[in-house]
Amino acid sequence: MKPRSPENVYHRGPLTLRGAQVPRSTTDQRLLDDRGRTDWVHTDPWRVLRIQSEFVEGFGGLAEIGPAISVFGSARTPRDNPTYEIGVRLGAAIARAGYGVITGGGPGLMEAANKGAVEAGGTSIGLGIELPFETGLNEYVELGINFRYFFVRKTMFVKYAEGFIVLPGGFGTLDELFEAITLVQTGKVTSFPIVLIGVDYWSGLLDWLREQALASGTISPEDLNLLHLTDDPDEAVAIVAAAGSRWGPPAAEHHGTPEAQS
Repeated sequence: MKPRSPENVYHRGPLTLRGAQVPRSTTDQRLLDDRGRTDWVHTDPWRVLRIQSEFVEGFGGLAEIGPAISVFGSARTPRDNPTYEIGVRLGAAIARAGYGVITGGGPGLMEAANKGAVEAGGTSIGLGIELPFETGLNEYVELGINFRYFFVRKTMFVKYAEGFIVLPGGFGTLDELFEAITLVQTGKVTSFPIVLIGVDYWSGLLDWLREQALASGTISPEDLNLLHLTDDPDEAVAIVAAAGSRWGPPAAEHHGTPEAQS
């Protein structure tokens, strides 16, 4: 078989293309031709750029918030539910302790924690996600970022928080809870306490972990010690504070706007 002639070799960045792989137009031609196809915006390489931009926006937006605590809980809890008031009390307790409040920015218990933070004069942060059945950030979010990708959003919840406080919730709350447990268990994050609020709500889960997972040897006894359980918002905040801070002692001045800190 004869080698291909040089004119049949096409170079596109690090790629070498021959034969049927040689494109009929150049990259510049496709960029500048507004009549070209637009399906390229849905390709994986383009998604990589969108993912990169979400990390950049998230890191840039949250870099100066100071010490904070991420709060999780159900988006479906109505305002007249007693647990909503516990969420408000929790947000206020976090703010009084000198921490910012980070939630998923949605309604329900996320809104409650953001509301408590605002009413107590603290920083209220919401990290929203693009979902077909939830729209926009709740009215108590002062610093809000919307994400397309769950995994980018999850990184922000962990990277900028001193710990997690988890109110009663469903699959989304459980997802965040067990991801946090896994990160601590595997040493990916350290000094990262996880507190569950709601003894009645969470006791069944802890019993199952103890009676099934631990008894079967799929987790270790020390793994159960990663979770703290209480009904008291002030106790939950004290547990996080006692674990120490990556920022040093929390202080109110950490929680102003970036302009105020400059």
